[in-house]
Amino acid sequence: MSDDLEFSISEDTLEKITTLKDQMGFTGKEWDEWFNAIVDSYSKSTKNQSKIEKVFEKNHYKSNYKNWVKYFSLNINDIWNESSARDLDLSSNSNYDPAQHSAIVIGAGPSIKKKKHLEMLAESNYQGNIVCTDRSLIPCLKAGITPDKFPNFNVVTIDPLELLKKFYDDEIVNKYGEKINGVFSTVISPVTVDIARKAGIKIHWLHSLFDYDEGEKSFNQISALIVRAKSHINGLPAIQTGGNVGTAAWFVSWQILKCSTVGLIGINHGWDEDDSWDEILAHSNAPKDIDRTTSQFQTLYPKIYNPDFDCYCIQDPTYQYYSNALKEFISRSPEWVKTINATEGGCIFGKRIISRPFKDFLNSHNN
Repeated sequence: MSDDLEFSISEDTLEKITTLKDQMGFTGKEWDEWFNAIVDSYSKSTKNQSKIEKVFEKNHYKSNYKNWVKYFSLNINDIWNESSARDLDLSSNSNYDPAQHSAIVIGAGPSIKKKKHLEMLAESNYQGNIVCTDRSLIPCLKAGITPDKFPNFNVVTIDPLELLKKFYDDEIVNKYGEKINGVFSTVISPVTVDIARKAGIKIHWLHSLFDYDEGEKSFNQISALIVRAKSHINGLPAIQTGGNVGTAAWFVSWQILKCSTVGLIGINHGWDEDDSWDEILAHSNAPKDIDRTTSQFQTLYPKIYNPDFDCYCIQDPTYQYYSNALKEFISRSPEWVKTINATEGGCIFGKRIISRPFKDFLNSHNN
Protein backbone atom coordinates (compact mmCIF):
# COMPACT_ATOMS: atom_id res chain seq x y z
CA MET A 1 0.00 0.00 0.00
CA SER A 2 1.27 3.46 -0.84
CA ASP A 3 2.33 5.74 1.99
CA ASP A 4 0.32 8.54 0.37
CA LEU A 5 -3.46 8.64 0.57
CA GLU A 6 -5.59 10.88 -1.61
CA PHE A 7 -9.24 11.75 -1.08
CA SER A 8 -11.53 14.68 -1.81
CA ILE A 9 -13.56 16.79 0.64
CA SER A 10 -15.50 20.02 0.26
CA GLU A 11 -14.00 23.38 1.16
CA ASP A 12 -16.60 23.73 3.92
CA THR A 13 -15.57 20.40 5.48
CA LEU A 14 -11.88 21.29 5.20
CA GLU A 15 -12.51 24.59 6.97
CA LYS A 16 -14.35 22.83 9.80
CA ILE A 17 -11.69 20.19 10.45
CA THR A 18 -8.91 22.77 10.15
CA THR A 19 -10.63 24.86 12.81
CA LEU A 20 -11.01 21.79 15.03
CA LYS A 21 -7.33 20.90 14.51
CA ASP A 22 -6.33 24.40 15.62
CA GLN A 23 -8.67 24.31 18.61
CA MET A 24 -7.03 21.09 19.77
CA GLY A 25 -3.59 22.76 19.80
CA PHE A 26 -2.19 21.35 16.54
CA THR A 27 -1.83 24.62 14.60
CA GLY A 28 1.12 24.36 12.21
CA LYS A 29 1.63 20.66 12.90
CA GLU A 30 1.32 17.78 10.42
CA TRP A 31 -2.12 16.32 9.80
CA ASP A 32 -0.73 12.85 10.46
CA GLU A 33 0.32 13.90 13.97
CA TRP A 34 -3.17 15.23 14.69
CA PHE A 35 -4.93 12.12 13.37
CA ASN A 36 -2.68 9.84 15.45
CA ALA A 37 -3.42 11.91 18.53
CA ILE A 38 -7.16 11.50 17.94
CA VAL A 39 -6.84 7.71 17.51
CA ASP A 40 -4.69 7.37 20.65
CA SER A 41 -7.08 9.56 22.64
CA TYR A 42 -10.10 7.53 21.50
CA SER A 43 -8.41 4.22 22.40
CA LYS A 44 -7.48 5.45 25.88
CA SER A 45 -10.87 7.02 26.52
CA THR A 46 -12.67 3.80 25.52
CA LYS A 47 -10.60 1.75 27.99
CA ASN A 48 -11.01 4.32 30.75
CA GLN A 49 -14.73 4.58 30.10
CA SER A 50 -15.10 0.82 30.50
CA LYS A 51 -13.40 1.04 33.90
CA ILE A 52 -15.60 3.97 34.97
CA GLU A 53 -18.76 2.11 33.93
CA LYS A 54 -17.83 -1.00 35.89
CA VAL A 55 -17.05 1.01 39.04
CA PHE A 56 -20.24 3.05 38.73
CA GLU A 57 -22.49 0.03 38.20
CA LYS A 58 -20.90 -1.87 41.08
CA ASN A 59 -21.23 1.03 43.52
CA HIS A 60 -24.77 1.87 42.33
CA TYR A 61 -25.89 -1.71 42.91
CA LYS A 62 -24.14 -2.00 46.27
CA SER A 63 -25.52 1.26 47.67
CA ASN A 64 -29.11 0.83 46.47
CA TYR A 65 -29.95 -2.89 46.48
CA LYS A 66 -31.28 -3.06 50.05
CA ASN A 67 -33.52 -0.04 49.49
CA TRP A 68 -34.80 -1.49 46.21
CA VAL A 69 -35.96 -4.62 48.05
CA LYS A 70 -37.32 -2.66 51.04
CA TYR A 71 -39.27 -0.12 49.00
CA PHE A 72 -40.68 -2.70 46.61
CA SER A 73 -42.00 -4.65 49.60
CA LEU A 74 -43.62 -1.55 51.09
CA ASN A 75 -45.10 -0.54 47.71
CA ILE A 76 -46.51 -3.92 46.68
CA ASN A 77 -50.11 -3.42 47.85
CA ASP A 78 -50.32 -0.11 46.01
CA ILE A 79 -48.70 -1.66 42.94
CA TRP A 80 -51.37 -4.39 42.92
CA ASN A 81 -54.19 -1.87 43.25
CA GLU A 82 -53.00 0.96 41.01
CA SER A 83 -52.43 1.34 37.27
CA SER A 84 -49.72 -0.08 35.09
CA ALA A 85 -47.65 2.31 32.99
CA ARG A 86 -48.87 0.21 30.09
CA ASP A 87 -52.22 2.02 30.43
CA LEU A 88 -50.51 5.13 29.02
CA ASP A 89 -49.70 3.36 25.74
CA LEU A 90 -51.04 5.64 22.99
CA SER A 91 -50.97 2.81 20.46
CA SER A 92 -53.97 1.19 22.16
CA ASN A 93 -56.09 3.76 20.27
CA SER A 94 -57.38 2.28 17.03
CA ASN A 95 -56.51 5.51 15.19
CA TYR A 96 -52.95 5.56 16.48
CA ASP A 97 -50.29 6.80 14.09
CA PRO A 98 -46.81 7.01 15.67
CA ALA A 99 -45.76 9.66 13.16
CA GLN A 100 -48.34 11.99 14.70
CA HIS A 101 -47.04 11.68 18.26
CA SER A 102 -44.08 13.48 19.77
CA ALA A 103 -42.76 14.06 23.28
CA ILE A 104 -40.48 16.57 24.96
CA VAL A 105 -38.30 15.20 27.73
CA ILE A 106 -37.51 17.95 30.23
CA GLY A 107 -34.38 17.50 32.33
CA ALA A 108 -32.84 19.86 34.84
CA GLY A 109 -29.54 20.59 33.10
CA PRO A 110 -28.09 24.12 33.11
CA SER A 111 -29.18 24.85 29.54
CA ILE A 112 -32.79 25.03 30.74
CA LYS A 113 -32.09 28.37 32.42
CA LYS A 114 -29.32 29.59 30.13
CA LYS A 115 -31.38 29.11 26.97
CA LYS A 116 -34.75 30.00 28.58
CA HIS A 117 -36.27 26.79 27.25
CA LEU A 118 -39.08 26.60 29.83
CA GLU A 119 -40.24 30.07 28.87
CA MET A 120 -40.11 29.17 25.17
CA LEU A 121 -42.14 26.01 25.72
CA ALA A 122 -44.70 27.77 27.93
CA GLU A 123 -45.33 30.36 25.21
CA SER A 124 -45.57 27.79 22.40
CA ASN A 125 -48.53 25.96 20.89
CA TYR A 126 -46.88 22.57 21.27
CA GLN A 127 -49.47 19.78 21.20
CA GLY A 128 -47.39 16.72 22.03
CA ASN A 129 -46.56 14.93 25.25
CA ILE A 130 -44.67 16.47 28.14
CA VAL A 131 -42.42 13.94 29.88
CA CYS A 132 -40.97 15.77 32.85
CA THR A 133 -38.25 14.51 35.16
CA ASP A 134 -39.18 14.78 38.84
CA ARG A 135 -36.60 17.48 39.57
CA SER A 136 -38.07 19.65 36.80
CA LEU A 137 -41.73 19.26 37.80
CA ILE A 138 -42.09 22.29 40.08
CA PRO A 139 -40.00 24.62 37.84
CA CYS A 140 -42.09 23.56 34.83
CA LEU A 141 -45.40 24.22 36.55
CA LYS A 142 -44.20 27.58 37.87
CA ALA A 143 -42.99 28.54 34.38
CA GLY A 144 -46.48 28.00 32.96
CA ILE A 145 -45.95 24.51 31.56
CA THR A 146 -49.08 23.08 33.14
CA PRO A 147 -51.50 20.29 32.22
CA ASP A 148 -54.14 22.97 31.56
CA LYS A 149 -52.16 24.11 28.52
CA PHE A 150 -50.36 20.82 27.84
CA PRO A 151 -52.91 18.11 28.75
CA ASN A 152 -50.63 15.16 27.90
CA PHE A 153 -48.48 15.79 30.97
CA ASN A 154 -46.34 13.08 32.59
CA VAL A 155 -43.73 13.08 35.36
CA VAL A 156 -41.17 10.30 35.91
CA THR A 157 -39.41 9.09 39.06
CA ILE A 158 -37.10 6.07 39.15
CA ASP A 159 -34.57 6.84 41.91
CA PRO A 160 -35.12 5.26 45.37
CA LEU A 161 -33.70 8.23 47.32
CA GLU A 162 -36.25 9.52 49.83
CA LEU A 163 -35.05 13.09 49.37
CA LEU A 164 -36.88 13.12 46.02
CA LYS A 165 -40.08 13.72 47.96
CA LYS A 166 -39.28 17.46 47.87
CA PHE A 167 -39.88 17.45 44.12
CA TYR A 168 -43.59 16.78 44.79
CA ASP A 169 -44.05 18.71 48.02
CA ASP A 170 -45.32 22.08 46.78
CA GLU A 171 -48.67 23.85 46.53
CA ILE A 172 -48.39 24.16 42.77
CA VAL A 173 -48.15 20.36 42.49
CA ASN A 174 -51.29 20.08 44.62
CA LYS A 175 -53.01 22.55 42.28
CA TYR A 176 -52.38 20.56 39.10
CA GLY A 177 -51.76 17.05 40.44
CA GLU A 178 -55.10 15.55 39.38
CA LYS A 179 -54.25 16.29 35.74
CA ILE A 180 -50.76 14.76 35.85
CA ASN A 181 -49.77 11.16 35.10
CA GLY A 182 -47.02 9.84 37.34
CA VAL A 183 -44.73 7.11 35.99
CA PHE A 184 -43.01 5.51 38.96
CA SER A 185 -40.56 2.67 39.42
CA THR A 186 -41.69 -0.08 41.79
CA VAL A 187 -38.60 0.53 43.94
CA ILE A 188 -38.96 4.25 44.72
CA SER A 189 -39.48 5.47 48.26
CA PRO A 190 -43.09 5.00 49.50
CA VAL A 191 -42.82 8.44 51.12
CA THR A 192 -42.17 10.03 47.72
CA VAL A 193 -45.00 8.24 45.96
CA ASP A 194 -47.41 8.95 48.84
CA ILE A 195 -46.81 12.71 48.59
CA ALA A 196 -47.40 12.52 44.83
CA ARG A 197 -50.54 10.44 45.36
CA LYS A 198 -51.94 12.91 47.92
CA ALA A 199 -51.35 15.72 45.41
CA GLY A 200 -53.73 13.90 43.08
CA ILE A 201 -51.16 12.53 40.64
CA LYS A 202 -52.39 9.30 39.08
CA ILE A 203 -49.80 6.61 39.72
CA HIS A 204 -48.65 4.29 36.92
CA TRP A 205 -46.10 1.62 37.85
CA LEU A 206 -43.25 0.05 35.92
CA HIS A 207 -40.11 -1.95 36.65
CA SER A 208 -36.69 -0.34 36.32
CA LEU A 209 -34.16 -2.89 35.09
CA PHE A 210 -30.91 -3.21 37.00
CA ASP A 211 -30.05 -6.91 37.43
CA TYR A 212 -32.21 -8.71 34.87
CA ASP A 213 -29.06 -10.15 33.28
CA GLU A 214 -28.75 -12.40 36.36
CA GLY A 215 -31.64 -14.50 35.09
CA GLU A 216 -34.15 -16.25 37.38
CA LYS A 217 -32.26 -15.35 40.55
CA SER A 218 -32.34 -11.62 39.79
CA PHE A 219 -34.48 -9.29 41.85
CA ASN A 220 -36.01 -7.98 38.63
CA GLN A 221 -37.26 -11.48 37.84
CA ILE A 222 -38.48 -12.17 41.38
CA SER A 223 -40.30 -8.84 41.76
CA ALA A 224 -41.99 -9.32 38.38
CA LEU A 225 -43.35 -12.69 39.51
CA ILE A 226 -44.63 -11.17 42.77
CA VAL A 227 -46.47 -8.42 40.90
CA ARG A 228 -48.20 -10.97 38.64
CA ALA A 229 -49.14 -13.18 41.60
CA LYS A 230 -52.20 -11.08 42.47
CA SER A 231 -52.88 -8.58 39.69
CA HIS A 232 -51.31 -7.22 36.49
CA ILE A 233 -51.33 -10.77 35.19
CA ASN A 234 -49.52 -9.65 32.05
CA GLY A 235 -46.87 -7.97 34.17
CA LEU A 236 -45.72 -4.38 34.30
CA PRO A 237 -43.62 -2.83 31.54
CA ALA A 238 -39.90 -2.67 32.28
CA ILE A 239 -37.38 -0.11 31.10
CA GLN A 240 -33.67 0.45 31.36
CA THR A 241 -32.75 3.72 33.03
CA GLY A 242 -29.09 4.39 32.41
CA GLY A 243 -28.86 5.22 36.11
CA ASN A 244 -30.79 8.49 35.84
CA VAL A 245 -34.32 9.81 35.41
CA GLY A 246 -33.57 11.74 32.20
CA THR A 247 -32.67 8.57 30.32
CA ALA A 248 -35.66 6.81 31.91
CA ALA A 249 -37.93 9.61 30.65
CA TRP A 250 -36.56 9.11 27.14
CA PHE A 251 -37.48 5.42 27.35
CA VAL A 252 -40.95 6.27 28.69
CA SER A 253 -41.52 8.60 25.73
CA TRP A 254 -41.20 5.96 23.04
CA GLN A 255 -41.37 2.60 24.82
CA ILE A 256 -44.43 3.43 26.96
CA LEU A 257 -46.15 6.37 25.22
CA LYS A 258 -45.10 5.14 21.74
CA CYS A 259 -44.06 8.60 20.52
CA SER A 260 -42.00 8.45 17.34
CA THR A 261 -40.24 11.77 17.88
CA VAL A 262 -38.56 12.54 21.21
CA GLY A 263 -37.08 15.98 21.83
CA LEU A 264 -34.62 16.55 24.67
CA ILE A 265 -34.12 19.74 26.66
CA GLY A 266 -32.14 20.06 29.88
CA ILE A 267 -30.36 16.76 29.18
CA ASN A 268 -26.79 18.08 29.21
CA HIS A 269 -24.94 15.25 30.98
CA GLY A 270 -22.06 17.63 31.39
CA TRP A 271 -21.00 21.13 32.43
CA ASP A 272 -20.31 24.15 30.25
CA GLU A 273 -16.64 25.06 30.05
CA ASP A 274 -17.34 28.37 31.83
CA ASP A 275 -19.03 26.69 34.81
CA SER A 276 -17.11 26.88 38.08
CA TRP A 277 -14.90 23.99 39.10
CA ASP A 278 -16.32 24.21 42.61
CA GLU A 279 -19.74 23.30 41.22
CA ILE A 280 -18.35 20.56 38.97
CA LEU A 281 -16.31 18.92 41.72
CA ALA A 282 -19.16 19.17 44.22
CA HIS A 283 -21.36 17.10 41.91
CA SER A 284 -18.92 14.19 42.09
CA ASN A 285 -17.94 14.74 45.75
CA ALA A 286 -14.31 15.32 44.76
CA PRO A 287 -12.05 17.41 47.02
CA LYS A 288 -11.88 21.06 45.93
CA ASP A 289 -8.08 21.11 46.19
CA ILE A 290 -7.61 18.22 43.73
CA ASP A 291 -4.68 18.73 41.35
CA ARG A 292 -6.26 19.56 37.99
CA THR A 293 -2.97 19.36 36.07
CA THR A 294 -2.54 15.58 36.25
CA SER A 295 -3.35 13.19 33.41
CA GLN A 296 -5.57 11.21 35.78
CA PHE A 297 -7.69 14.29 36.40
CA GLN A 298 -7.99 14.90 32.64
CA THR A 299 -9.26 11.34 32.25
CA LEU A 300 -11.85 11.69 35.00
CA TYR A 301 -12.94 15.19 33.94
CA PRO A 302 -12.47 15.35 30.15
CA LYS A 303 -13.25 18.46 28.11
CA ILE A 304 -15.35 17.37 25.14
CA TYR A 305 -16.11 19.22 21.92
CA ASN A 306 -19.72 19.05 20.73
CA PRO A 307 -19.57 19.59 16.94
CA ASP A 308 -23.34 19.83 16.58
CA PHE A 309 -23.61 22.96 18.72
CA ASP A 310 -19.97 24.08 18.35
CA CYS A 311 -19.27 24.17 22.07
CA TYR A 312 -17.23 22.43 24.75
CA CYS A 313 -18.50 20.66 27.83
CA ILE A 314 -16.80 19.10 30.84
CA GLN A 315 -17.85 15.75 32.24
CA ASP A 316 -17.32 14.20 35.64
CA PRO A 317 -17.27 10.38 36.01
CA THR A 318 -21.01 10.20 36.72
CA TYR A 319 -21.93 12.20 33.63
CA GLN A 320 -19.56 10.09 31.53
CA TYR A 321 -21.52 7.02 32.57
CA TYR A 322 -24.90 8.69 31.98
CA SER A 323 -24.13 10.16 28.57
CA ASN A 324 -22.43 7.07 27.17
CA ALA A 325 -25.36 4.90 28.27
CA LEU A 326 -27.96 7.24 26.72
CA LYS A 327 -26.03 7.58 23.46
CA GLU A 328 -25.72 3.81 23.19
CA PHE A 329 -29.43 3.35 23.89
CA ILE A 330 -30.33 5.92 21.23
CA SER A 331 -28.06 4.27 18.66
CA ARG A 332 -29.81 0.92 19.26
CA SER A 333 -33.39 2.24 19.46
CA PRO A 334 -35.96 1.12 16.84
CA GLU A 335 -35.71 2.82 13.46
CA TRP A 336 -39.13 4.43 13.89
CA VAL A 337 -37.85 6.43 16.89
CA LYS A 338 -36.28 9.80 16.12
CA THR A 339 -34.36 11.49 18.94
CA ILE A 340 -33.78 15.24 18.66
CA ASN A 341 -31.37 16.93 21.04
CA ALA A 342 -32.69 20.47 21.43
CA THR A 343 -30.67 21.17 24.57
CA GLU A 344 -28.31 23.41 22.55
CA GLY A 345 -25.24 22.25 24.43
CA GLY A 346 -23.95 19.42 26.57
CA CYS A 347 -22.55 16.05 25.53
CA ILE A 348 -25.42 14.24 23.81
CA PHE A 349 -24.43 13.90 20.15
CA GLY A 350 -23.53 11.11 17.78
CA LYS A 351 -25.18 8.20 15.98
CA ARG A 352 -28.97 8.51 15.48
CA ILE A 353 -29.04 11.86 17.36
CA ILE A 354 -30.35 14.89 15.49
CA SER A 355 -29.30 18.19 17.03
CA ARG A 356 -31.24 21.38 16.44
CA PRO A 357 -32.21 24.56 18.34
CA PHE A 358 -35.28 24.18 20.53
CA LYS A 359 -36.99 27.01 18.67
CA ASP A 360 -36.78 24.98 15.44
CA PHE A 361 -38.13 21.89 17.18
CA LEU A 362 -41.14 23.81 18.49
CA ASN A 363 -41.79 25.44 15.11
CA SER A 364 -41.93 22.03 13.45
CA HIS A 365 -44.22 20.55 16.12
CA ASN A 366 -46.66 23.36 16.82
CA ASN A 367 -50.23 22.50 16.01
